[in-house]
Amino acid sequence: MFAWIPVSIAAASFQTVRFMLQKTLSNVTLSPGGATFARFFYSAPFILAGLAAYLAVSGRPLPALGPAFWMFAAIGGTAQILATVCVVALFKQRNFAVGITFKKTEVIQTAIVGLAVLGDPVSLGGWVAILIGLTAVLVLSKTPDAQGGWWRHLTNRASQLGLGSGVLFAFSAVSYRGAALQLGDLEAAFRAGVTLAAVVCLQTLFMLVWLGLRDRGEIARVWAARRVAVWVGLTSMGGSFCWFWAFTLQNAAYVKAVGQVELLLSLLASVLFFKEKVTARELTGMGLLVLSILALVLAL
Repeated sequence: MFAWIPVSIAAASFQTVRFMLQKTLSNVTLSPGGATFARFFYSAPFILAGLAAYLAVSGRPLPALGPAFWMFAAIGGTAQILATVCVVALFKQRNFAVGITFKKTEVIQTAIVGLAVLGDPVSLGGWVAILIGLTAVLVLSKTPDAQGGWWRHLTNRASQLGLGSGVLFAFSAVSYRGAALQLGDLEAAFRAGVTLAAVVCLQTLFMLVWLGLRDRGEIARVWAARRVAVWVGLTSMGGSFCWFWAFTLQNAAYVKAVGQVELLLSLLASVLFFKEKVTARELTGMGLLVLSILALVLAL
């Protein structure tokens, strides 16, 4: 019944490592668009090979992929591309841990979008837990040099990128759940693998066309950075598969809420790997987010 919880935690763990690698790439060699393309370009071969191997060993055919499936896949894939570009650009504005926290506005937005698009309900206890998490985001939204009321702190570039990525990630999560649900009663892991393969192929194609029209040189730089970027692909594959798997098992809002454990992992990465300082206010906000996760688990 609660298998989606460890799967969500695994997804968050993979995602933290992937964002660390993308932060390194964006700081050294690649633009936000290039770092985003690297994620899809280097994960697609592994994902397709894994699905092909499973189909060969099991002898199963691919399920029918109807128009509704492709609609959800295209919407989710496009939203995730734009959201990832926002997050990579955000890393240049604030430190790594706080950048991830801004992104976490996606949790409450996923609950709203999921209810509106798929009719996924959220319990009263679930809303309380999500609102605690939103409070934590507001605590973290004030930059050290900001002046005036809290609403003004949400208009700086870092906040805009973080909040924007949250909206886009919300649409992508709900769309991926919608796509997986189109595959009927197949086992959850198989639905996740098929949906992931379709989405990543679309994303690779979209990004290849976009960079080809706007910055062909970036494609060459993505290839030149392959020694690091290939690890972005591998961690992206692991994280994406776990997210998709969890989305087939549970309401996307609950999955994303548990996935906020990524904040603790990003804090460790910020301090131990990037040697960045974390303030007492930022620790308070992260503590509230941990509380929101615990409250959510108790509410289910």
